[in-house]
Amino acid sequence: MSVFVLDSNILSFYMRQNQKIIKNVQDMLFTGNEVIIGPIAYYEVKRGLLAIKAEKRIIEFNALCKILGVGQLDNSILDFAADIYRELKEKKLTVEDADILTAAFCKNHNFTLVTHNIRHFEAISSLHICDWM
Repeated sequence: MSVFVLDSNILSFYMRQNQKIIKNVQDMLFTGNEVIIGPIAYYEVKRGLLAIKAEKRIIEFNALCKILGVGQLDNSILDFAADIYRELKEKKLTVEDADILTAAFCKNHNFTLVTHNIRHFEAISSLHICDWM
């Protein structure tokens, strides 16, 4: 069994009823894998929906979160993120904090990140990434 963590852009596609993403989620669940919402992606999507007062979409998003579940951050992941930041800084590479936290969550648990923004994460070593688009 593998665990696939949805990034905010994939969640956005899902929420807009992108059939390719919906089918991939269904296929992964049907084959015994787990699909969860990344904790940073949860924050990014929720803040966006709240900012535009999209009440109906907030209800839909909350229902999706109950079905798939949302990953949790803890100190071990934050420590892992700090290490990733240090490694990138030594290489003189810059990656957004949200992406570092997302990568740390996935790497800490050996999960696969599902994102359409591969470029945001390619500097982070040993991160399992796939793009369902």
